[in-house]
Amino acid sequence: MNPALSSRLIFFSACVAAAPVLVLCGCNTQPAAEASPAAAASAPAPAQPAAGNAAAAPESRAFTTTGPLVAEQQADVAAERDGRVMRIEAQIGDRVQGGQLLALLDDRELRSACDSQRAKVASLHAQVKEWESEQKVEESDLRRADAMREAKISTEEDWEHVKYKLEETVAEVARYRADEEAAEADLKSANLQLEQSRIVAPFSGVVGRSSARLTQQVKKGDVLFWITAEAPLRVLFTVPESVMAAFPTGAALELTTADYPQLRQQARVLRVSPVVDPASGSVQVIGAVAQPSPLLKPGMTMQIRRLP
Repeated sequence: MNPALSSRLIFFSACVAAAPVLVLCGCNTQPAAEASPAAAASAPAPAQPAAGNAAAAPESRAFTTTGPLVAEQQADVAAERDGRVMRIEAQIGDRVQGGQLLALLDDRELRSACDSQRAKVASLHAQVKEWESEQKVEESDLRRADAMREAKISTEEDWEHVKYKLEETVAEVARYRADEEAAEADLKSANLQLEQSRIVAPFSGVVGRSSARLTQQVKKGDVLFWITAEAPLRVLFTVPESVMAAFPTGAALELTTADYPQLRQQARVLRVSPVVDPASGSVQVIGAVAQPSPLLKPGMTMQIRRLP
């Protein structure tokens, strides 16, 4: 056989014999970790969070609660005497000034009584003045009678007559003065009742409620109006005993309301109750609203957030 051809056959046979080995090596699809346990053991383990970090609590958020807006001055305005409503001068929503007339009870009889009593006082006062003038004259007469008695010009009987007349005049002056004082007291009482016919605003504010009706018969103590001042405004709320230390006087607050979602109103803690309510374990807090928005009204419910 040709030596060159023989060499080529030998080389081809060797390649055919090695092919299965190469195929087996190339088709190994086992994962690296499974194929090489030693390599997996030597690979670094993924980092685990520290036990302390996993148990740590998140930062506490700002405390929030709700409470009503109130004005420092609020009052029920009641009838101070029995009577019938004759006029109504204010309605719900009206702004009023202190002393402004809200309603008037029928006062015609009282006015007549006052006029009559005033005339009686004037009459008694004139009579007192008249008797006082008479007393001065008789005092002068008694001084002359004393002098004539000393000079033995007049008799004892004449002197006693002048003296007794003066005493009677002094008594009349006292009686008329007493009558005048009693009439003045009655006039004051009538004027007071007349004044009580006027139902007036105790301070400047707005009429929040009214139950007064024309010709309504009311009794003393019947509430006819409720007046509230518009400023200064306060917000009332309670906080748990556990967080009351976070609400010292002057602490900053932020107020919001669902009625006006865009409104952010600033406030500060004004007063904190020194007593914890044992039933609820809470403390009453009063906040002062700084420069309240005209949108805010007493009675509104506010969301209160304790600013950090």
